[in-house]
Amino acid sequence: MTRTELLGTAAAIAVMFTPGLAAAQSQDPAALEARIAQLEATLNALKAEVDASRAQQSAVQRDIIRIDQTVAAAPAPAAPPAPVDGFRIGNNTVKYGGFVKADYSLSQYSGGDPANGDFQREFYLPGTVPVGGASEGNAADFNAHQTRFWLTTDGMIGGRKIGTRIEMDFQVLPGTGDQRTTSPATPALRRAYVTVDKWLFGQEWTNFQVLSVLPETADYVGPTEGTTFNRQAQVRYTSGPFSLSVENPDTTVTAFNSATRIVADDNTMPDITARYAFIRPWGEVQVAGIVRQLAYETTGATAIDDTTVGYGVSVAAKIKFGERDDLRAMLTGGEGIGRYVGLNFTNDAALDAAGNLEAIPLVAGFAAYRHYWTPQWRSSLIYAFQNVDNDRAISALTVNKSAFSIRGNLIYSPVTALDLGAELSLGERELENGVSGDVTRLTVFAKYGF
Repeated sequence: MTRTELLGTAAAIAVMFTPGLAAAQSQDPAALEARIAQLEATLNALKAEVDASRAQQSAVQRDIIRIDQTVAAAPAPAAPPAPVDGFRIGNNTVKYGGFVKADYSLSQYSGGDPANGDFQREFYLPGTVPVGGASEGNAADFNAHQTRFWLTTDGMIGGRKIGTRIEMDFQVLPGTGDQRTTSPATPALRRAYVTVDKWLFGQEWTNFQVLSVLPETADYVGPTEGTTFNRQAQVRYTSGPFSLSVENPDTTVTAFNSATRIVADDNTMPDITARYAFIRPWGEVQVAGIVRQLAYETTGATAIDDTTVGYGVSVAAKIKFGERDDLRAMLTGGEGIGRYVGLNFTNDAALDAAGNLEAIPLVAGFAAYRHYWTPQWRSSLIYAFQNVDNDRAISALTVNKSAFSIRGNLIYSPVTALDLGAELSLGERELENGVSGDVTRLTVFAKYGF
């Protein structure tokens, strides 16, 4: 019973007894005293109940305060553990990953179809687009050869930061058998190196190449003719935005008055590259340079033994627009750098009648704009080109003169790491004599990274 209820009861009793008290006063003093005593006893009992109710309410309030304090002092629930990234073996953290990619393409060649199994049917090779033949209609190709996997280690050993990477895919080495039965492919080494603090030893992308500006495409490379592209053994030193390397030398030579390619192995000096990266919140600009020895040597009555110098500069940029969109571009020029640009679209040098090497000049580049329609849908529009300045006095008219390509794609990522897309492209190759050929291709792909 609350205090208010008790006081109401006492008042009611007082009202109840008041008429009786007045009547008893006029009749019998003894009865009056008895009634007064009874009233006092009733009031004392009510007072005791009121005091007990107050004590109970105070106890309840203390319990509430104690519960509130206990809840406030309770520790927050522990955060869920972070996802495990790699696993430990000794002093090293080991990680693995890669992606599975399936491509479905439909191609139309104006200058004749490549043979079944030709790399041209799996990705865009500007240097081998068929020319001079007749179109045979559309050619369909399905493959999963771009599937890739890698393994890395990273750790502190003897006070030094040491890491390794091994990366392979199935793109460039056919397996035993053909598409009639199991469509096999052999794993091919892409990258294999060890890093010790700021040093890298092993096979890696050339330091003359800027990977961060390559656009997103369905094709293996994409704007191939306009891109510096090479992986090879090297020793590289990196300090902040600056990197310097010495890399595997090799010279590709065009025979005198011919389109025949000679892959020479006569260099005594490594190729030397340097690169500087200027990175800011709005994007990045990188400048790379290369100097190399071009060499060719033969024996016999018409022995050749000559060297010359090749050099080149490549400027690449990625500029951000808004939260997600970006513009990517690269421009490369020089002499004697054909092996590094466009998957060796042109050779490094040509032989003259006296057996001397003449470096071949070229200029190449690409521009690509990527736009996000929604967080899951995006597109890239890409243009690439390469122009070669052949010396017609010493080169056959069937050597490559120029190439260009244009492509657009639409890619959908319904969940993280899963890409579903389609790309339409047109690429054209022209020879020095003006003969040309093109390939129009529709590629649909599915890719999941892990």
